[in-house]
Amino acid sequence: MKTFDIIVAALLVIGGLNWGLVGLLNFDLVAAIFGAGSTLGNLVYILVGLSAIYQVLQLKSIQRRWGVASR
Repeated sequence: MKTFDIIVAALLVIGGLNWGLVGLLNFDLVAAIFGAGSTLGNLVYILVGLSAIYQVLQLKSIQRRWGVASR
């Protein structure tokens, strides 16, 4: 499960960086790489969204698996 958690975290970082670029520079890196509205680009957006949902729903169990105390 730790590997899956790392993949989810990486997708969230990618999504966060992309939104940062959109907000700061009006530049969508995912669209620039895969093409605006492309199937692969849409898949990246879907995976980032699903990763966020997973992260929210599994936060407590992820903290237990990683041995991180919640505040």
